[in-house]
Amino acid sequence: MESEESRHTCLKLDVSEDSQSSKQIIFVKGNWFPCQFSLSITDGYDAWLCNASEEDVKERASQWDQSVSEYIHFAETFLGFQHPTSVYRITDAGNGYKRLSFTFEKEGIQLEWRWRCKPSSDSKSCTASILDFLMEANIRLSEEVVKTTQSFEQLKEEAQKCLVQSEKLSTQREEFESEVYAKFVSVLNSKKAKLRELRDRLSKQEANGKLPQEEEVSTDGTEPYHSRTDDDMNSEDKSDGDGCETSKDVLPRSKNRVRKRNTLT
Repeated sequence: MESEESRHTCLKLDVSEDSQSSKQIIFVKGNWFPCQFSLSITDGYDAWLCNASEEDVKERASQWDQSVSEYIHFAETFLGFQHPTSVYRITDAGNGYKRLSFTFEKEGIQLEWRWRCKPSSDSKSCTASILDFLMEANIRLSEEVVKTTQSFEQLKEEAQKCLVQSEKLSTQREEFESEVYAKFVSVLNSKKAKLRELRDRLSKQEANGKLPQEEEVSTDGTEPYHSRTDDDMNSEDKSDGDGCETSKDVLPRSKNRVRKRNTLT
């Protein structure tokens, strides 16, 4: 029956044989397979076994309108972990047999799941196998707890280092910002002082009636422009008639001289 698809559970139950008897503690170890399961039960002194074959499981599953896998999963759910709303019992079934049962609710109806278990031929061996399973499970759980604790401590240490580094970076950032802001304020104040100085100088120049230097330079090197009137033109013409030769008079005389020279030759 052992295979890779098998699952194993062990549940400690507080049960009673009837409503008037006192509670007793039993351990139920379950071996779950795809189409069948087996149970080992002990109260520390006696032991009982239940081997549900594939045919038995099919018959019970059909009675509950379930598939085989659904029926096995349902039983594993209630016998792997104790449900507080369910009532677990182990009752006498005669000839040393016991009947293991638990209640559940389906569609508003209270129902009961139960299987008949036969007495074990070797109660001590059965009880010892259950205890061995519990011890191995406890050892594995302890190892997992130790590993988880170590991982938690490592994570805690890393988190502490990250916190210290974060605080250090935050301090450095604040110092850098303070230094930059201080330099910025110094430069800003210097610029403001220069602007106030220029404004005061400009105010003094305006108060003394002086133009800014740029306007004074723009007026240098210019001469006044005077247009020529008709009187000026007439005066120039008169001066030419009083004794100065004009260009019209000079040109004919030069031509006459040239002609005389030609005749002489």
